[in-house]
Amino acid sequence: MTAGRSLIVAAKEFSDLFTSRRFLLIFALYLIIAIIGMAQGIERYDDALASYNKAMQAADEYRDLQNLGAWWLEMPGKPSILYVFSSMTGTTMTLGALLAIATGFDLVTREKETRSLKTLLAHPVYRDEVIVGKAFGGAAALGVVVGLVLAVITAVLLVLSIVPTAGEVVRILLFGAISLLFLVAWFAVALAFSTVTRESGNALIFTLVIVFVISSLLPVLGAMVGDAVAGPPPQRPESPQEVAVDVVYVSSSTGESSVHRADSRQQAPAWNEALRDYQEDLAAYTAKKRTLTDVITLLSPQKSYQTVADVISAPQERSLPESLGSVWAGIVGLIVFPSVFFAAAYGKFMRMDIR
Repeated sequence: MTAGRSLIVAAKEFSDLFTSRRFLLIFALYLIIAIIGMAQGIERYDDALASYNKAMQAADEYRDLQNLGAWWLEMPGKPSILYVFSSMTGTTMTLGALLAIATGFDLVTREKETRSLKTLLAHPVYRDEVIVGKAFGGAAALGVVVGLVLAVITAVLLVLSIVPTAGEVVRILLFGAISLLFLVAWFAVALAFSTVTRESGNALIFTLVIVFVISSLLPVLGAMVGDAVAGPPPQRPESPQEVAVDVVYVSSSTGESSVHRADSRQQAPAWNEALRDYQEDLAAYTAKKRTLTDVITLLSPQKSYQTVADVISAPQERSLPESLGSVWAGIVGLIVFPSVFFAAAYGKFMRMDIR
């Protein structure tokens, strides 16, 4: 395989996509809805910034108490402009996924239907160069789409005098990279079915079926498998029964008598210990069930993308490496998922009978 010939095929596919009315229409809708989401994100950011300024003013009034050790008067954290980009997550999972499918579902079937694939392979180009070039061209087009959307949003922020810090710029770039991985995941699915089927319509239908199964049914399946493998949850210990204790006293009118007073303190230590054991067992059971569920649902690009994007676009007090380390499985899922479908497309295309 020669990189030069693969790049030629990629350039052709890239040019065809950006002259396709279908691709441009979906891209325009994606950009418009992303801008609307950006406006909502800016409103959220302004509200958070106003609350932050009020909190800072109140903190200044009690700064002396804070210097004396009033730990409950903690200084609030300044809101991040990543509020604006977090609104893009939902748009990317809907219109972005649709754009990725529209990019790849007819890359190979179009060549079959027009009978141009045989003519293409008659030129001094190998099959692997064709399929790699088509995949790279489609991924490059999606990369341009993500880059343009991020560039437009960032430009609007700068016009509004909202300047990101260096750390926020890094997170914005990471958010764009994760968004591109998500789009490439569904593009690879569409490309695989475009290679397997003979007609573009069938490739589109099969791809949409996979989208529905993975997006809607896989989370339900993950919950069912988690419940089945983890087994029944631990039972909460019963509250200690009250123990009747006779208390004898002397009544001036009737003589000596006794009453029964309820006292459960005799069983309290044992019950407290049983309750602690139950809480530990419940925590272990919940962690096991969550692990099993997450392993299955990580096969869904939506789940992986949502998990990683939430961490990147809504940063906590942890550093960026620690934040990414907590969602490493989602990142791996976004890399492995498209790799599997591209490998299927590559293998099928190499063995395809072209007549």
